[in-house]
Amino acid sequence: MMHSRHVRNQFFVGLLSLVAVSSMTIPSQAEWYVAGQVGHSFADSLRNVTTTGPFSGIELQDFDMKNSLAYGGKVGLYPFHGSLGFELDVNHSTPHVKNLDDSPGIHLGVTNVGANILLRYPGVTFQPYIGAGPSILIARLSRSVDTEADTQVSIGFNFLTGIRAFVTPHVALFTEYKFTDAKFNFDGAFGSFGGFDSTYRAHQLYIGVSYHF
Repeated sequence: MMHSRHVRNQFFVGLLSLVAVSSMTIPSQAEWYVAGQVGHSFADSLRNVTTTGPFSGIELQDFDMKNSLAYGGKVGLYPFHGSLGFELDVNHSTPHVKNLDDSPGIHLGVTNVGANILLRYPGVTFQPYIGAGPSILIARLSRSVDTEADTQVSIGFNFLTGIRAFVTPHVALFTEYKFTDAKFNFDGAFGSFGGFDSTYRAHQLYIGVSYHF
């Protein structure tokens, strides 16, 4: 737990430093923007669930997950107001694990920090776009009847597509679809009995507003 918290702190300090350095080195004609978004996360079941630790290698049933609210923010730039852009995207959802047979469900929170490369049609009013990039996912499993609290950090992949509509020269509304794929390895979920590996996939739909400098 302490190690994961230390990793997260180092990561966010690094991101803030990168943004600060970029703001000094990117040409003045760059188009910067900040955005807020809210939507819904449709998480697939946790698949390929396999135990780790002393009793490793046992395949378990898929863990069904609940749909949930999703929200977050973005910071991005288009260096020369063209088609190519870069974006830091942070969002959070709570795809809790549903009841497992006679056992109650398990609370799960997922924070997704993505670094995306974007391609857009640089229209004046409407700007459809696509993007993709690596992400760091911070997953927090709560304590339950069957599990211990466990936090893990993994590398995943994001794909996104959307459309942005400017309502003023600086303010735009957007809607976006995002797909995330990652591996979750909760090695301490079962305490002294070990934990489990799994495959996490989520589909998310967002609406949001962005301000462009």
